[in-house]
Amino acid sequence: MARSRSGRRYALVIYTVMINRWWPAVFTLGLAMLGFAWSIRFRGMESWRWTAAAGLGAAILFLALIMLTIRKSAYVQPFNDHLRLVTPFLRLNVSYKRIHKTSSVTMGALFPPKSVSSWRAGIVGPLSKMTAVVVDLNAYPVSRAVLNFFLSPLFFKDRTAHFVILVDDWMRFSAELESLRVGGDGESPPERQPVSSILSKLPRK
Repeated sequence: MARSRSGRRYALVIYTVMINRWWPAVFTLGLAMLGFAWSIRFRGMESWRWTAAAGLGAAILFLALIMLTIRKSAYVQPFNDHLRLVTPFLRLNVSYKRIHKTSSVTMGALFPPKSVSSWRAGIVGPLSKMTAVVVDLNAYPVSRAVLNFFLSPLFFKDRTAHFVILVDDWMRFSAELESLRVGGDGESPPERQPVSSILSKLPRK
């Protein structure tokens, strides 16, 4: 029976950077809404107005706290027969049979500043010198439309079947992925049975 082997979990830098960029703005918006609700109440306006504003502000603050909590929950992890890709809203297992090859390239080369939108360039800019692992596939395990809905556009450099994986320790991730992928299912070789022969059954002096 094959033993299940797995590598370590590698946090997906793209999600960490995106959430670190947006959660302070969301948190500030929540505080502003609570301040607006207090001003409405102070002016003596209808109670439903300030309670609605306060409720919206509290919901926005809660969303900001959720973003802060899950900012490192997105990760990639190699196993003995598949690569697992996990985000806050997607859990995907990519069989090694689908992987054609892997390569490493800098984010700046994958997404030149002039080829991306301004908001995307703001994310790629600080990461331009980091090295990503591009996993080329024979085919996606699910449709590209579904992946586009759940994954950041920075997971895709073009329309071919692939994933752009950006982690802090790309060399260790790449080595671990290739080791498990080439090593197969990790089955231990069968134990060698003792050889039985006529000579072994002769009485020893």
